[in-house]
Amino acid sequence: MKVSARNVFKGNISALRPGTVNAEVEIALGGGDALVAIVTMESMKTLELAEGKEVMALVKAPWVMVMTEADGITLSARNTLRGTVKSVENGAVNSEVLISLPGGTEVAAVVTKDAVGELGLRPGVAATAVIKASNVILGVPA
Repeated sequence: MKVSARNVFKGNISALRPGTVNAEVEIALGGGDALVAIVTMESMKTLELAEGKEVMALVKAPWVMVMTEADGITLSARNTLRGTVKSVENGAVNSEVLISLPGGTEVAAVVTKDAVGELGLRPGVAATAVIKASNVILGVPA
């Protein structure tokens, strides 16, 4: 399967918490990295989600926010993935920032070039990728 999402994470469901309308799905990405997704109960049933099942999590790079100096900040976004900037590719208006997580997973974000300067993003800088759980799309092998 080829997709336009810059972030394609493979992992296994480590926890599944069904609710009335939505289910919370925790995905172990390996190396201690994890991601949380919120899907509808219908999607949970259609995809036959269960603990231990292999899934692919898709996140478009523009849906990833980046912050620095994240200590002491609590957000409503379920995924706050702390890592280190690996690279910054500047364009005319936007930049792609690649963040390496401690377990080896990499997260790509597209932010404005101004934000890169304001946040001081460059290789080696500590940064946190912020992803709302509702922006994580799940797929399963056919």
